[in-house]
Amino acid sequence: MNKKNSVSVTLEGVTKVFKNTKGRPDVIAVHESNFTVNPGDLVTLLGPSGCGKTTTLRMIAGFELPSSGKIRIGSEDVTMLPPNARDTATVFQTYGLFPHMTVGENVAYGLKLRKLTKTAIEAKVKETLALVGLGELYDRPPGRLSGGQQQRVALARSLIVEPSVLLLDEPLSNLDALLREQMRVEIRRIQKSLGITAVYVTHDRVEAMSLSDQVIVMRDGEIKQIGSPQEIYEDPVSKFVAGFVGKAAFFPVELLEKIPYLGAEHSLNVSSSGAWRCKLGNKTLEVHRFAPDAEPGKDAVLMARPESLRLAEKGKGFVDGTVRMNVYLGHSIECFVETAHGEVLIQIDDPASKTIFPEGSAVSIDFVPDRVRILRG
Repeated sequence: MNKKNSVSVTLEGVTKVFKNTKGRPDVIAVHESNFTVNPGDLVTLLGPSGCGKTTTLRMIAGFELPSSGKIRIGSEDVTMLPPNARDTATVFQTYGLFPHMTVGENVAYGLKLRKLTKTAIEAKVKETLALVGLGELYDRPPGRLSGGQQQRVALARSLIVEPSVLLLDEPLSNLDALLREQMRVEIRRIQKSLGITAVYVTHDRVEAMSLSDQVIVMRDGEIKQIGSPQEIYEDPVSKFVAGFVGKAAFFPVELLEKIPYLGAEHSLNVSSSGAWRCKLGNKTLEVHRFAPDAEPGKDAVLMARPESLRLAEKGKGFVDGTVRMNVYLGHSIECFVETAHGEVLIQIDDPASKTIFPEGSAVSIDFVPDRVRILRG
């Protein structure tokens, strides 16, 4: 398949309200969504069930119409167009394959509706099946395929019509863990090789992180943060985002004063935005990564990822605790420490070269200064 000219997808103030006909309050499924998917990018809508991510995808596809706002594909306003008038294709959670057709016939279905010649269709089907690694299964019925193979057929059926925008609604949720991992790699490879713009819906943070150019985190119909996987993981704007996209510990802190940026020659640990001097228990520390809404007098927490924590002897770190369990994973050990702030997970990489405190040990938790972040509590 040829790499085609990529297009953008833009939502401007898109809201979707489902009217309740039984006297109950209306449901605002999506509220004032504003974002742009750049041409050729894969953007993931990530969030818990009921957050509005699938409704947003269905509005882009045309299966739902917005209550207000505009949707553009490229420069074209498609807000009120039916699905067949939009240059999109959707891969659903359920494969939706026709059991009475072969793999080749399933993939060819969209081209037959477009009245292409039999020769052209056959050549295109074989090319597309080769792209998804199923070239040898042209004549096989779907019932004799594995789940991963069926998902590839569904993907091929969407790709063969060469849409400008590919929409994927939790396409891997029916697969086991190993197949999910394999298909993530395949979807990313195919999407990049074709240069196709894609919007992907999932509640799985690993899928979102591994697939995406940008991640849009949603909750209760609203967008909470947009950024690259690294930005979302390293610099979340709230406790919700931090906890949803990865494991995190939260330690309550008191913000004492804002330290202005003095220049790189004064401190390597103070960002251009300055730093906060804060108090954790009876100890103070400076933190130069923080959410913009952090301010004195408001509840605040120090967010730390498992890999940003270190263990030391009792009294030498910031938070004392007791090792409850060590889980050996080969490349790392997950150490669970009970503290006054709850159970805290510490990731110890390359454990063969580290001191491992046995279960039951009294320990203290320290931080990697450049990896922790202050958030509103």
